[in-house]
Amino acid sequence: MKPAGLASALQRYFTERLLAQLGASPHTVASYRDTFRLLLRFLSGQFKRAPSEIRLEDLDAPVLGKFLEHLEARRRNSIRTRNNRLSALRAFFRFVSLSEPALALHCQRILAMPAKRYERGPVEFLDDVEAAALVAAPDLRTWAGRRDRAILLTAIQTGLRNSEIALLRWEDVHLGTGAHVSCTGKGRKMRCTPLRHDVSAILKEWRSEQGDGPGEPVFPSTRGGPLSADAFQRLVTKHVTYAARACPTLAEKSVTPHTLRHTAAMSLLRHGVDLSVIALWLGHESIETTQIYLHADMELKEKALARTKANVAKPQRYRAPDPLLAYLESL
Repeated sequence: MKPAGLASALQRYFTERLLAQLGASPHTVASYRDTFRLLLRFLSGQFKRAPSEIRLEDLDAPVLGKFLEHLEARRRNSIRTRNNRLSALRAFFRFVSLSEPALALHCQRILAMPAKRYERGPVEFLDDVEAAALVAAPDLRTWAGRRDRAILLTAIQTGLRNSEIALLRWEDVHLGTGAHVSCTGKGRKMRCTPLRHDVSAILKEWRSEQGDGPGEPVFPSTRGGPLSADAFQRLVTKHVTYAARACPTLAEKSVTPHTLRHTAAMSLLRHGVDLSVIALWLGHESIETTQIYLHADMELKEKALARTKANVAKPQRYRAPDPLLAYLESL
């Protein structure tokens, strides 16, 4: 059997399966692309070969298991992210099992790899002081610092997902009357998110410096292309480390781009916005997803407790049960 090339299979999967047949959204394509980019870098180090020289047969269940362990141990990815990467690998090998029948058994071993169970921890979010310290952390004397301030402020106020921030174009940003940003989120759902006056003003300053070609990314990388998910994570980590000097409580939290999304949701909830509105704001499919924020803030629970009346029971003297009733109840 002629060795099957990974490069040709990947190209067919993205062009024929994801784009032509499934019409996958840019968010899905970007997520799958990042998965295989990480995998190829890992395999290149494992096999000491260039990514284009790796064969499909090299990607067996034990090797992919090591890759998933690498994501958790070395890259510090959460179990949820690890499971998302595994889902992308499964989708690819389902395609391979149909297009390369000789590798069907090989693919079945990979498709049998289980997702890892995990406990959902409390929602991590920033309070107003921590959020202000983070936004103030970038050095505004540099181009990257002004870009990072605009990113952080937009993410904290709008609650856009990491991928939605990265794919935001100037044609999606409206800074006139009724300033807002529009994006296509999960499930191809279009939504518009209003902007506060201060956020709109910062974006106007950034647009005047950066230019506003309709197809240009709002927050480009230093090379001018869209900002990658990894780059967004790095800049958040960098500024959290600096902001922790002025706000020590930040050092006790694990802050990711998704933490900024949680921060936006908790800010709305604390200001009395209804859960159904928050669900629409964040682009949640179901309001049940949004209910996690009700459990995240002890202050909200304490306020609810303060509204209740104490049910004071009058203490009574203990009386021993009648011997006959006690006998009957013991039967």
